[in-house]
Amino acid sequence: MLAFLSRWAITAVALAAAAQLIDGIWFDGATAGRAELEDKVLPLVLVALISCAITAWVKPLLTLLSIPFILVTLGLFLIVLNALLLRLTAWLADLVDLGFHVDGFWPAVGGSIIISVTTWLLDALVGVDD
Repeated sequence: MLAFLSRWAITAVALAAAAQLIDGIWFDGATAGRAELEDKVLPLVLVALISCAITAWVKPLLTLLSIPFILVTLGLFLIVLNALLLRLTAWLADLVDLGFHVDGFWPAVGGSIIISVTTWLLDALVGVDD
């Protein structure tokens, strides 16, 4: 349970970093004041939960199905796969009106790189065991 909670928190931090650094990724909501907690943090935590679920259940299946592409591109197809999963996360978040947006393929690629690097660094610092 602790591993899941730490993975969820790390994903939330990584999503916040991507939304802060990439122009095509953003959260709707208040910009300042008390409403920021309700309008920014709660959607961030819920989008992180969606992202964790997609990473746990959808990503292994898509990775298995795309092994030929991964081998031919020497692993670079995983960046495309992560970008598509980020777009899927944004689409699912839009269905439940969480206000998370990814505007196009290239912001998704940049966001997936930032999320991957941030997650890797925070996993190394925290030392989450599966």
